[in-house]
Amino acid sequence: MKCYELQGPGGIDALALVDKPVPRPAAGEVLVRLTAASLNYRDLLTVRGGYGSRQKFPLVPSSDGAGVVEAVGEGVAFVPGDRVIGSFFENWTGGEPSEAKMRAALGGAVDGTLSEYRIFPAQALVRTPAHLTDIEAATLPCAGVTAWSAVIKLGGIRPGQTVLTQGTGGVSIFALQIARMAGARVIATSSSETKIARLISLGADVTLNYKTTPDWGKKAREITGQGVDLVVEVGGVGTLNESIRATKIGGTIAFIGVLAGAPASELRLPLMVMQQQRLQGVTVGSVDDLQALANALALHQVKPVVDRVFPFAEARDAFHYMASGAHLGKVAIAIG
Repeated sequence: MKCYELQGPGGIDALALVDKPVPRPAAGEVLVRLTAASLNYRDLLTVRGGYGSRQKFPLVPSSDGAGVVEAVGEGVAFVPGDRVIGSFFENWTGGEPSEAKMRAALGGAVDGTLSEYRIFPAQALVRTPAHLTDIEAATLPCAGVTAWSAVIKLGGIRPGQTVLTQGTGGVSIFALQIARMAGARVIATSSSETKIARLISLGADVTLNYKTTPDWGKKAREITGQGVDLVVEVGGVGTLNESIRATKIGGTIAFIGVLAGAPASELRLPLMVMQQQRLQGVTVGSVDDLQALANALALHQVKPVVDRVFPFAEARDAFHYMASGAHLGKVAIAIG
């Protein structure tokens, strides 16, 4: 089989296409013929060598993948031909997170999905919803589950509440779709009028251009009259001040990203304290969370937004395209 391997911190162009033997599943394991993968900002950081001490070399990158069961070991309920999605954390099947459950993160601590075949523990697989293609299914494990955790599991959003999303990356677009499924109102930000038009078509109730409206947090508070119930914060420190301004008293900021930077000394933390806001860290989720997301998408017949699909031979180009920031939604790779 062929797979991409990062053999050191050499960046995107150092990704090597290598040949390896197809592995055989042991008891409790499943051999999946991967047909699709998708990229996350975290995968880009990993390939660039900026994902911290947990990164191993050599490493098959990318956490997200979907495909078809090729063979199974003893004691497995899946059968060859089943369409499946692999979970981001193989050992976190459900319940509260822990160090042990979060240790085996695909494409970081263990090999990921930029490979023609991969062995998965049976417990880490979820059946692909019938209405999704493998490409669409491959976008769920990281960005989709992160957005689900932010909006539903940890954010607790209910019908009639308001969610603010930032930008048009994978997590933000999923958060918009999930919030709308939950019956919430969505305020979405972007710096591109073209992308804003697409946000409106996806169901955003209000849009704000953060370049022409740099005080978008203040504007969001004015629009709602009291502030939003939840901000899905993907920018990090650089956008946190406006998120604090946007969030109502007692509201929640789901802290996910590190896309923008700013001096920590300039943060409006006293305002967060005075308004009893909650800063909730979000790091993907469990297999149960992936299953819940898949169930919700199937019930509402909602499809992920895939911006562009690259062939397996052009995987390096997919990383470069993601790095450009031109995408809206997900960047995917067709492996089959």
